[in-house]
Amino acid sequence: MTQPIALPILVLCLGHVFSNAVRTIPAIAADVLIRDLGLTAETLAQVTGAFPLVFAIAMVPVGIGLDRHGVKAVSLCLLAVAGCGAAMGAAATGPWSMLAAQMVLGAGCSGMLMCPITFAARGLSAARFASWSGIIQAVGNTGMLLSASPLAWLIEATDWRMGYAACAALALSAMAAVAAFVPHDRPPPRPSRGIAADMGEVLSLAWSPGLRAVTVFVFASFAAVLGVRGLWGGPWLMEVKGLPRVEAGNILLAAALALTAGPAIGGYALRRIGRPVLLLSGSHLLAAALILLLVAGGPGGAASRAFGLAVMPPGWDLLLLVAFGIVISFQIIAFSLVRAAVPAEQAGRALSAANMYYFLGAAVLQGLSGWAAGQGGVAAALLTFAGGLVLCTAGFLLLQRGRG
Repeated sequence: MTQPIALPILVLCLGHVFSNAVRTIPAIAADVLIRDLGLTAETLAQVTGAFPLVFAIAMVPVGIGLDRHGVKAVSLCLLAVAGCGAAMGAAATGPWSMLAAQMVLGAGCSGMLMCPITFAARGLSAARFASWSGIIQAVGNTGMLLSASPLAWLIEATDWRMGYAACAALALSAMAAVAAFVPHDRPPPRPSRGIAADMGEVLSLAWSPGLRAVTVFVFASFAAVLGVRGLWGGPWLMEVKGLPRVEAGNILLAAALALTAGPAIGGYALRRIGRPVLLLSGSHLLAAALILLLVAGGPGGAASRAFGLAVMPPGWDLLLLVAFGIVISFQIIAFSLVRAAVPAEQAGRALSAANMYYFLGAAVLQGLSGWAAGQGGVAAALLTFAGGLVLCTAGFLLLQRGRG
């Protein structure tokens, strides 16, 4: 990889860093968000669920914009919107103002991963793209580090609003870097077919024969990350396991480190082993099992009873959340399947179509998890994502067999 293309890709990753940081704030700040905004655990899940829902909807125009106007223009526009959303989050005073902030953030963050992924897909060979897709995800996932121990300390020293304010500053810094270091890359003009036709192409690509199985697979992939690390991990550790905020933040920091290293491990496994279908399906099923073991270590859980304990110690949660972070990160392999299924000129649309289902699934499963939390607490919310992983993996395998 030469410096002229490596530097722009890494600069574009700053938007993905922002996106991962801002959408995982509720994991460590859930209790104070509930207190200050007059929410319940169920309504917090619904309010923050607006983020992935709007994100998924916005993927359609983002895919069109990437193919029509280029990565740099789209990135600058999205960062401006996302920065406004973070400022709105910092100023939120109740459920409706936080809902509005989450919607603006969802729109702004919708292309933060697609910008570096599309830039790389257009400038790299398929083999190099497979490697760099893991690097891009790993760099972007460092944003979760910011919403773990550092955010826990910030909340203890100030309040949760400073987390959103810090993200707004990060968005401004990323805009300056993109403006300075990312070249203009407007694609060659294509015959104008109208916005409606372009939107129809993005939507149809998501369910085309080459992408259908991947679409089903990714429906649960990011939902599990956002649900376990981004929303319910903090309440599980603090409310169910009784850990103080900073100790819970340290465990979530370790999980974020695993999510940062995991994509590179997944990319390495793909290069050495091949067999992407096996790696993807195996990672989902193992991630579901890890969630089940996490819940089993709670008060009265099967693992706690098996060891003769009232509750499993924090090391149990640490081990399982780190393993979960590594295993679930193998989802990055799905982007290689998408890239291989379409010609280069459709890369932006196809990758955006797949990413749309990543976040549509997150919105659906997060809403279900909020309902489950109202019925059976945080454990039931976590189990929602284990069930989603198993069901989507079964659908993925059935559709792959149908293609064969």
